[in-house]
Amino acid sequence: MASGVLALLGSGETAPGMTKVHRQLFSRLPAIAPVNLDTAYGFQLNVPQMSEKLEAYFDTSLHVHVTTLHFPSYESASDVERALFKRQVRQANYVFAGPGSPTYALNQWFPLHFDDDLLNVLGANGTLCFASAAALTLGAFTAPIYEVYKVGVERPRWQEGLNVLGHHGLNCVVIPHFDNNEGGNYDTRFCYLGEPRLLELERQLPEGVATLGVDEHTAAVLDFTQDTLTVMGRANAYWRLNGESRLLEKGSTTNLEDLRTTSPVESQLPPSTTPSSANASLVDLANQAAKGGDVGLEALAQLVLLANTGGEGFIDPTVLVKGVLDARVAARASGQYDIADQLRDALITAGVEVKDSPGGTTWSLATD
Repeated sequence: MASGVLALLGSGETAPGMTKVHRQLFSRLPAIAPVNLDTAYGFQLNVPQMSEKLEAYFDTSLHVHVTTLHFPSYESASDVERALFKRQVRQANYVFAGPGSPTYALNQWFPLHFDDDLLNVLGANGTLCFASAAALTLGAFTAPIYEVYKVGVERPRWQEGLNVLGHHGLNCVVIPHFDNNEGGNYDTRFCYLGEPRLLELERQLPEGVATLGVDEHTAAVLDFTQDTLTVMGRANAYWRLNGESRLLEKGSTTNLEDLRTTSPVESQLPPSTTPSSANASLVDLANQAAKGGDVGLEALAQLVLLANTGGEGFIDPTVLVKGVLDARVAARASGQYDIADQLRDALITAGVEVKDSPGGTTWSLATD
């Protein structure tokens, strides 16, 4: 049975009106492990400032410390960085993503098979809170909002989406900012597309694919345990299919079965190749990391995480650092110098000074 909660915010993710939504989403979690994804705005020049603003909102308004996971580009990331990003997302139980460009975010996430990671969070009874631009990526297709509104394209076309909703039997696209009126004397509804462009795009959709619209400062909260969609916030949500629009009013709760146009599809996640910390010693992780390949990358990602956090409960980092150093020695011995360098860099980032000498490698915790 599917579990977890997916909240789609039409806009206003850090506005006072959405604070109640975040609080309710947090309240269902026994312990909050939240992350913010910066990918959707990763192309902007003010990425640090955007992240600081989002983190400050959660700190000030919700008294929750959110960690930003920095993943602005698939192409510029190393294999280790990609594996580490995926692992960190899977370890979170509250994943937030918001403003930016939906197609830019999709271009970075799609080759990662990021839908598997998001479905993993939901499958572990976690929460996804995707707002504005990020919300568009979760449907079967994604509308090119920036290309239409900021750049200009003559005939807009859909781009294949992550289709997280499709794995729960909801065959649809997501359009936030549904009631936008910033244009004043011209139509900026439907996420700045305007009605003529939205209708043109909807005509391109395969038969049976609906449009889930969410008004600004409004949340469509899908609870997959209860199999319901509840509308919270200022206004409404909408389910459009075959030229007809069903109003999902503010404060209402709808059974998801009433909206499904396909049979529910349980997410078939691949068996994890990640060595469990309960079943694999640091030596095992080091040996697997040195072998390379997908399993090696997952093991390396786990070692990096342990080296950065000190392990559960902030235990003595000695054994963890030794595990990373053992992996580095094994990697160098097998000629995998790139991996060895990445391990050294991971230790330095974690505040560990590494010194190589003819007599071997020594380490110490860096001092300020």
